[in-house]
Amino acid sequence: MHTNSFSKIVEDYIEDISLLKPFFKHDVSLQGIKNAIEERKQYSTNRKLLVDVLQKQYASSTLTPKQKYNIEQLANDNCFTITTAHQPNLFTGQLYFIYKILHAIKLAAYLKTALPENNYVPIYYMGSEDADLEELNHVYIKGEKYEWKTNQTGAVGRMKVDNGLIALIDLIAGQILVEPFGNEIITALKNCYQLNNSIEQATFLLVNELFAKYGLLVVLPDNADLKRSFIPIVEKELVEGFSHKKVLETVKNFRAKYKVQASGRETNLFYLKEDKRDRIEKVSGDWSVVNIGVRFTNAEILAELNNYPERFSTNVILRPVFQEMILPNIAFIGGGGEIAYWLELKKVFEAVNVPYPMLVLRNSFLLAGIDSTELISKLNFSTQNLFLPQQTLINNTVKNETALQLSLKIEIEELDTLYQKIKI
Repeated sequence: MHTNSFSKIVEDYIEDISLLKPFFKHDVSLQGIKNAIEERKQYSTNRKLLVDVLQKQYASSTLTPKQKYNIEQLANDNCFTITTAHQPNLFTGQLYFIYKILHAIKLAAYLKTALPENNYVPIYYMGSEDADLEELNHVYIKGEKYEWKTNQTGAVGRMKVDNGLIALIDLIAGQILVEPFGNEIITALKNCYQLNNSIEQATFLLVNELFAKYGLLVVLPDNADLKRSFIPIVEKELVEGFSHKKVLETVKNFRAKYKVQASGRETNLFYLKEDKRDRIEKVSGDWSVVNIGVRFTNAEILAELNNYPERFSTNVILRPVFQEMILPNIAFIGGGGEIAYWLELKKVFEAVNVPYPMLVLRNSFLLAGIDSTELISKLNFSTQNLFLPQQTLINNTVKNETALQLSLKIEIEELDTLYQKIKI
């Protein structure tokens, strides 16, 4: 709350402000989990499909005992998932990629102790269909940006590891190898990001390398079988354009101080094929795929959907619905921005009768080394001070360290008195 890092809507959500009650379903509490479980039991999740897809996905990997157990348990009605989601950032990208997954693992373990009659499986749902390469193609090491340059286009998860990416790993090795566990990190990156592996596959391997022993399962939703189960909702979106209408109904009831995080579009779908992922738009009664000149009549696009469901990709508005439909999920762990847009989506979930999970703000951490800690103490800062603007910190330090008068208040008052006398 004191980091100046969250929007007003997220701060109010953390504070359990009553004005936000209409926009989410379950309080963040053990009772909220119980309520989410009861609601989830009323929904028929296709558990067999999920288990089959996971078994195929892990066919070439050696499952840990916990992973094997978790996949088996997902077939049972008393097993639920704790999910976090993120795009396949290069080498995991920002540190909160790791925090979110750890939070899911820890919450699943806690719930097994608190409510032992059920089983809980931590899930990382990979947003591999994201096409924003500029957001995902870099990593910062000691403040320096290392960026993967490639001419590939479309969904980042479908892009291939090329020689440029291999060279980037060699480049950052000079920075990493001197650090604790540096050799293990670079070895893992080289094993996962092998030439011609897809970015989705490489990220899957890396996350599995880091978290398999904790039983974490990675779900890759860019999958024809999973998307086939989503056909009825995609068809509803094409025929009715329902999701945008429901979001608008919601955000018009937001208080003026709340920023709309993701309003979406009239059609919240993309067309995904080979190295292209482009918006689907209604134009003069037909459907057009922006930028590639593909057009469909209403009948043709519905036929395309039924024949090739893997070619249809959700955006930020419908992706959560797809996630919650295919998983027996009871809690979603997200960052401040994610929680903010999920608060816009309750009516979207209700429109298709998919359970809306408990929303849990991910844990955050401040890591300070010995040198930084000593400097913080020397400057008489608190950790809370570190989140203030730089200029504010400088001003506060100067005020604390000098005996000189830094305010011109007295002089200004004297000048004002003088001018008043002159006027008289």
